[in-house]
Amino acid sequence: MKIAVIGCTHAGTFAIKTVLAEHPDAEVTVYEKNDNISFLSCGIALYLGGEVKDPQGLFYSSPEELSKLGATVKMQHSVESVDPDKKELTVKNLEDNTEFTDTYDKLVVTSGSWPVIPPIPGVDNKNVYLCKNYGHAKALFEKAKDAKRIIVIGAGYIGAELAEAYSKSGHDVTLLDGADRVMPKYFDSEFTDVIEQDFRDHGVTLGLGEKVQEISGDDVATVKTDKNSYEADLVVLCVGFRPNNDLVKGKLDMTDNGALITNDYMQTSNPDIYAAGDSVAVHYNPTHGLAYIPLATNAVRQGILVGKNIETPTVKYIGTQSSSGLKLYDQIMVSTGLTLDSAKRAGINADRVVVKDNYRPEFMPTTAEVLMSLVYDKDSRKILGGSLMSTYDISQSANTLSVCIQDGDTIDELAMVDMLFQPQFDRPFNYLNILAQAAQAKADK
Repeated sequence: MKIAVIGCTHAGTFAIKTVLAEHPDAEVTVYEKNDNISFLSCGIALYLGGEVKDPQGLFYSSPEELSKLGATVKMQHSVESVDPDKKELTVKNLEDNTEFTDTYDKLVVTSGSWPVIPPIPGVDNKNVYLCKNYGHAKALFEKAKDAKRIIVIGAGYIGAELAEAYSKSGHDVTLLDGADRVMPKYFDSEFTDVIEQDFRDHGVTLGLGEKVQEISGDDVATVKTDKNSYEADLVVLCVGFRPNNDLVKGKLDMTDNGALITNDYMQTSNPDIYAAGDSVAVHYNPTHGLAYIPLATNAVRQGILVGKNIETPTVKYIGTQSSSGLKLYDQIMVSTGLTLDSAKRAGINADRVVVKDNYRPEFMPTTAEVLMSLVYDKDSRKILGGSLMSTYDISQSANTLSVCIQDGDTIDELAMVDMLFQPQFDRPFNYLNILAQAAQAKADK
């Protein structure tokens, strides 16, 4: 079996490793445009903020490792075209610009995503940088050494993390977004109000509800919005990502935003072409539909499934809840599933409850407040989503809620589910029990 793989970050790396582990006789050829693989882009802010000293630690594999496992690894090779009928690829060697063709029995498309670059006049200004791969991380690290003022455009997860990192490293930071809150896709206002105040307390200027209209300047960049004008030595653009699927556009079924559609076994509309990672739409359990959620967790799992199903459909994809988290200053913030707004946009008759409580009894020497929300279907009472914030590490509680959503659990089941009690850790009822009980009380009115 001859297998060609296009792209090798999270999904590609795990697809290759799984294929070679379960099909050691397979002939696997990997085509990667960059000079590195398996870079954890979610660690860029930690590197730029100085918490991660050596960026090499953000790589979890290498071309050498994949070669030792039996793959033929072609670095700095770009696949220029795909012919699904002939099962043929045209490939360019980026080092000498020569081209050649290759064939396959099975094709794996793990071409990932690329930052969205909005059509803003001056977006190609020399002071504007992207934040996606290792090359971007190195460029940002070097540029920031001589930059005093930094503007971050986009207040999602990456933008928020970059703003925090640069504010902690002595830079004057401005965070801009067209939305009126930071991270509105993940958290309700009760949560974002807290973190926005933390940003202000650390000297970050927030330009929320402002749309960037123009970027200009030479040594100093001027970013003009519909309300204000800001100057900076460095501008970082991070307004989102798009699937990197131009190569197979019109050849495979896609969603409206260009994400590949796969079945339960990671096969595209062509059964001999598999896809995984940021290039595909996930099966989103809270809505039982498709969604575009480019997360490393999704990519790793999907890559493994490609490897397990490459010869025969064997292991089904169980979908995702889009669980995620981050730490900003001292606040740990996690979420899974739908917010109330996103649930309503999906046409669900949903409601939510917000609760504050200490994670363990007040008679203990210390405790900490946990801010929680739970979104549920008013008709079925099934849990649809949840968020938590605290200076105490509540990250694993998002995983508990994720399992609840995946399994179709109700607020009634979470309210009384058996959880351990020990004053070192929690109350007689865990704070998730208390959250669900509050949802019951509201739903029963």
